[in-house]
Amino acid sequence: MNRLLIIDALNLIRRMHATQPDESDMDALTLRLVSATQKLISFHSPTHLVFVWEGSKESWRKELYQDYKKGRKPMPEALNQGLKQIKTEFDERGWFSLTAESEADDAIATLATKLAEHGGEAIIVSTDAGFTQLLHPSIKQWDHYAQQYFDVKKLEQKYGVEQNQFLEFWALAGSSGNKIPGITGIGPKSAAELLKTFRSIANIYISLNTLGEKQAKKLAEGKEMARISYKLSKMVTNSPLKARLSDFRIN
Repeated sequence: MNRLLIIDALNLIRRMHATQPDESDMDALTLRLVSATQKLISFHSPTHLVFVWEGSKESWRKELYQDYKKGRKPMPEALNQGLKQIKTEFDERGWFSLTAESEADDAIATLATKLAEHGGEAIIVSTDAGFTQLLHPSIKQWDHYAQQYFDVKKLEQKYGVEQNQFLEFWALAGSSGNKIPGITGIGPKSAAELLKTFRSIANIYISLNTLGEKQAKKLAEGKEMARISYKLSKMVTNSPLKARLSDFRIN
């Protein structure tokens, strides 16, 4: 069976760089990244591996909502200058790099979903909780820093909703990691209670007259933002990719 290790490149690199005493030491960072990748390969025994990078095209999410990811810290200049060195090292080791048109997330989601549909297994290496909407027996997510797989049952307990409600939960409560706004005044606890009672956002909105006046008003005023937040949260699984699985095979 084909097992593809999909590494969210900047998620891994930026977090590792943030723990480095000397942020300008790209040689040390490159060595740490090589070591981490070798450990990932050893532990997961993939047949294929790919690093997925952000592209230069503006994200459709940014076009939909101009404040998407607003406030995120820019990449440190030393790291920005050092990415070429890191990519070159990966290339020399035969580790394939795939650059998305814009956001890496949709390319990763597409790779994982298509492989699972064809009987393979995908392991996404990332701490981005947005990928949890994709998880099932053939798509797993590995937290390199915690050294464990994301546990859907634990996440369901954390959010207070079922996995098939994660997108609707983020649409209502927002997601701080990706600066997805949600509805003003509707926090995680309220969102979970609403979804537990009504099961879906559609049911919530046809039942506004059964809610308290204040909460109903917040929901009514935030309906458009909930719609936008849902779209922002949803991974695209049919992005155009200029690569084949055979390109990623580990030699």
